[in-house]
Amino acid sequence: MLALALAATSAIAITSPDRSVEMRIATDGTTYSVTRNGETIANEAPLGIVLADAPPYRALESMKVQRRSVNRTLPLIATKASQATDHYNGATIRFQETGAGGRVLEIEARAYNDGVAFRYVIPTGRPVAIAGERTGYRLPAGTHCLFTETSGSHEREWQDIPVSALDPNKLYDHLATCATPSGRNHFAILQSGIEGYTGSTLRRSGDRLQVELTPRKDRPSVAVQSSNGVETAWRVMMLGDRAGDLISSELVGNLAHQPSGDFSWVKPGKAAWDWWSGPTQSEKPTMERYRKFIDFAADSGLPYFLIDAGWALNSGGCCAANKDTDILRAEFGIDIPALVKYAEGKGVDLLLWVHWEHLEPRMEEVLDHYRNWGIKGIKVDFMDRQDQQMVEFYTRAARETAKRRLLLDMHAAFLPAGMQRTYPNYITQEGVMGAEYDKIGWGAVTPAHNVKLAYTRMLAGPMDYTPGGFRNGGKAAGPSDGSMPVSQNSRGQALAMYVVYDSPLQMVSDAPEAYANASGFDFIRIVPTAWDETRFIDGTPDSHIVLARRKGRDWFIGAMNAGGARNVIVPLTLLGTGRFEAQIWQDGATPNEVTTKSITVTSRDSLTIAMTDGGGAAIRIRPID
Repeated sequence: MLALALAATSAIAITSPDRSVEMRIATDGTTYSVTRNGETIANEAPLGIVLADAPPYRALESMKVQRRSVNRTLPLIATKASQATDHYNGATIRFQETGAGGRVLEIEARAYNDGVAFRYVIPTGRPVAIAGERTGYRLPAGTHCLFTETSGSHEREWQDIPVSALDPNKLYDHLATCATPSGRNHFAILQSGIEGYTGSTLRRSGDRLQVELTPRKDRPSVAVQSSNGVETAWRVMMLGDRAGDLISSELVGNLAHQPSGDFSWVKPGKAAWDWWSGPTQSEKPTMERYRKFIDFAADSGLPYFLIDAGWALNSGGCCAANKDTDILRAEFGIDIPALVKYAEGKGVDLLLWVHWEHLEPRMEEVLDHYRNWGIKGIKVDFMDRQDQQMVEFYTRAARETAKRRLLLDMHAAFLPAGMQRTYPNYITQEGVMGAEYDKIGWGAVTPAHNVKLAYTRMLAGPMDYTPGGFRNGGKAAGPSDGSMPVSQNSRGQALAMYVVYDSPLQMVSDAPEAYANASGFDFIRIVPTAWDETRFIDGTPDSHIVLARRKGRDWFIGAMNAGGARNVIVPLTLLGTGRFEAQIWQDGATPNEVTTKSITVTSRDSLTIAMTDGGGAAIRIRPID
C-alpha cells in the first residue's frame, strides 16, 4: 500500500478529455510515460535539455503545476478539412534546480483524444545555447515502426523495422509510424512548431529512440542559440486504433502558431508543369513551349502553370546555384510579363521556380519584382538542410511571401512541422520520394511505396509528390535523358493519388500530349485539391488504402493497392440521406486504361472495387435529390 501511494505521487498526470490517453511526467522532470486505453505506449522515457554554454541542470523538482483545458474550433484554409477541433487537457510544469538560485525549466504538456505532445520552455531574460535534448521514446519491447533514413532532401523509401534492429550508427527521420506488439494501438512519432528552433532526427540508443538535434552550420557544438529564452519544438505522438486513423488528425497543425491576418486570397488548385515530362536537364526555354503549357492548363481547367528551372538568365544545370544566374531577368527571348498577360487572358496564373541560394540574399527585392511581374507563387529548391539557420530561412520565406500574397512550395525540403498552419500560403512542400524518381532513380517508387506514404510522410503535412504520370505499368525506365518517364502503378492508382495525397497545390505532371483523349483525365479535371472533411475507410500500410474526402456535398474516394490483385468493399454510410450518383474510375484491361461507370446509390449501399496488382480506383459521389 505504501509503495502504491509513493508511485501515485511520483508523477504529474495529464489525461485526455475522453480519458483514453494519459501522460505522466516524473516530479523531477527526468522521464515521462504514455498510455492509451490502458496499454503502454512509452514507458519512463527520458526528458531533458543539454545546455551548451552553461553547466548541466542540477536535480530538478516541480514547483508549480498550472493546468488548463481547451476546446475550440479552428477555421482552416486550403487543407484537408475546413475546420479543426483543438480539444485537450494541458499542464505547464515549472521545475527549479534544488538549492539557492536554482535555474528554471518548464515542460508544457498536452493530452488530446488522439495523441500527446510536450515541449520545453527556458524562460526569457537571458541568452540560451542548446547542445541537444535528452528526449527519447522508450517503446514497448517488440515494437515495429516504419522508418526512413535521413537524407538532405528526405527522399528515401520507408522500411518496416523493429526498433531493436535499427542501426545505432544511422539517423532516421523524426517521423515513424508504429504499432504496439498487441496491435491494439497505432501511433506516429513526429514534431511540430520548429520555428526559432532546429530540425531533428531519431537514433536508436539502447532500448529507446533518441532525439538528435541538427547542429548549426556556423557552430557545430550548438544546435540552437537564442538571445532571450527558448521554446523548443513540440514532441508529438499521434494515437489511434488503426494506422489510417492518424491521417485525419489535426494535431501537428493545432500545436503550431495559428495564422494571423487575412489568408482568404490563398487559392488551392492544380498546376500544369513543364519539368517532369521533359529531359532531366531542362529544355531550352521558348515562348512557344511555355504558351503550350498555358494553353493546356486553360483547356483543362487548371488554375496554374509552374515554370520550372531554366527560365532565369544564365541558368545552370542541376543542382548547385550557378553564380552567374540572375533570377530577376529571364533568358533571352523569354518575356515573363508577356507570359503573365497571356496566361491571365486564359484564366491561368503563373508560378516560378528559384534556387534558394539565389533567393536568400535578396529575398525582398526578388519577391517584390515577381509580384510586379504578376507572378502568383514560387517554388524554392535544393535547401537540403534542417539546421536552425535553414529553419529561419523557411520561416522568413513563408512570412515574406505571405506579405506579398504569393504561394510558396518548398522542394528538397525537410518534413512539415506545422508551418503550413501558421502561413496557409505555404501551400505544399516536397520532403518525399515522389514521382520525380520515375526520371532520376527509376524503380524506387513502387506501388507499395506509394501506399506507405499515406500512412507515414503524409501525417506530417502536405506533400508535393507530383502525381499525374500517364504512362503507367512500366517494367523498365523510360528514355535515358529522363524525358517521357513511366510509372510502375496503374492508371487507376494515378487517379487515386489526387484524392489520397494531401497537397492543396497539386501538380498535373505529364506532358499535355499524354492527356489528349486519355482514359481517366476527366477525373483529374474535376477533383479538388482542398477539402472540407477527410475520413479513413480501410487498409494497412503494407496492403492498401481507401480514403474519402468531402468537398461541399460531394465525396471523393481514392483506393490504392500495394500489390496483388484485391477487391475492396467500400461502405457508403458516410453519405447521409437521399440518393447519390457514384461515378467510378477503376483499373481496366491494361495499366494505361480505366473503366468507368455511373450508378445510383444510397447510404445503405456498398461499392465493390476491383484493383489490379499495383492498381487503384477513384470515385466521385454527388447528390441527385
